[in-house]
Amino acid sequence: MSIPFIDLKAQYQHLKADIDARIHAVLDHGQYIMGPEVAELERELAAYVGVKHCVGVADGTTALLIALMALGIQAGDEVITTPFTFIATGEMIALLGATPVFVDIDPDSYNLDPARIEAAITPKTRAIMPVSLYGQCADFDAINAIAAKYHLPVIEDGAQSFGARYKGRKSGALSTIGCTSFFPSKPLGCYGDGGACFTDDDALAKAMREIRVHGQDRRYHHPVIGLNGRLDTLQAAVLLAKLPSFPAEVAARERIGARYSELLKDVARVPRLADGCSSVHAQYTIEVDRRDAVAATLKELGVPTAVHYPIPLHLQPAFAALGQGVGSFPVAEAAGQRVMSLPMHPFLDEPTQDAVVAAVKKALA
Repeated sequence: MSIPFIDLKAQYQHLKADIDARIHAVLDHGQYIMGPEVAELERELAAYVGVKHCVGVADGTTALLIALMALGIQAGDEVITTPFTFIATGEMIALLGATPVFVDIDPDSYNLDPARIEAAITPKTRAIMPVSLYGQCADFDAINAIAAKYHLPVIEDGAQSFGARYKGRKSGALSTIGCTSFFPSKPLGCYGDGGACFTDDDALAKAMREIRVHGQDRRYHHPVIGLNGRLDTLQAAVLLAKLPSFPAEVAARERIGARYSELLKDVARVPRLADGCSSVHAQYTIEVDRRDAVAATLKELGVPTAVHYPIPLHLQPAFAALGQGVGSFPVAEAAGQRVMSLPMHPFLDEPTQDAVVAAVKKALA
């Protein structure tokens, strides 16, 4: 038995005609940089998320960088975020010379714990950047209330949560700026790197559009320092082909995630969804004892697993200068020792899922 962790081939076969047609349309018109598909995709994504503006960018990491730059984050500033995430979240803050101020996570959602944010705010705090980890949005009502009290913007790192709902609203529409990734394995993925920023703020949208093209407001005129952060036309074409079926894939992810949880609830700690929230299960992640041994057994049984994430950011060598050692953020550290992600994609059929579950139960026995 050999089970794929994510099955992009099955998705491609399902959408092959539409994807091929979209790609060949770009090959025919030849506008590979900022071609018409980019603007078309931005309109479609803004409508899907429910915001005024979508700015397509090179990848999810660049989306975070552009959002921070548009808000004027610079050297000496502080940005509150979570240590339990992919390094891009803290990395982009540091790249601008600002300091990531880590706050521990909520043990149920693995997202930034709102109850801990206020104590981390200082006169240097310029923004809050929660992550919507594993596909479930952070608690934005609570976070936004704190941000409003201190007049701080909020950036959602929604790289894993595109398509998720939070109290009737979609990820990307929950804060000052929402960012996402279209990395191939994400819930909505392209065939390379891609990302987007979302906002209802006209001035921020204008700033982000300029930053992504070297700070340019018209040809060879650069009011601000920017970067090369454009979304490729070919990637926009792939996303346009995938977007019509995306709602059905989101529903499948929710159904498959719920079935996993029902089948595994007696042997492992399964994901916990907050009231009014859904998850797109970018990863279906459980907690187990003896995680590494369990993962090794599953590998022998033909079931791939992954760990998102084994080393919290404050323990990464790149952030050693912050001086936050083991014990600084115990909830995140404990999660890093116990979490394990199982195969998850919208084409995971029940017999295959049953085989995964049987293997997990055998490994935990």
